[in-house]
Amino acid sequence: MAATETHRSHHGAPLFGTRVSKLFASAFAAIAAWNDVRITRNALSKLTERELNDIGLTRGDIHFIGK
Repeated sequence: MAATETHRSHHGAPLFGTRVSKLFASAFAAIAAWNDVRITRNALSKLTERELNDIGLTRGDIHFIGK
């Protein structure tokens, strides 16, 4: 009995579709991370000085969240 391979192996550079998929996935991840930081900063900005102090932050620390 003979065996025949029915697929092509792609050694070397990834296929164009794979690279495009990774590009979109990377862009989506960056946008999602930016949005998470934005939401966190907005929530922290609404806290009082005492509430911020309770969690160990000052108003000036909010700007540095996510950097």
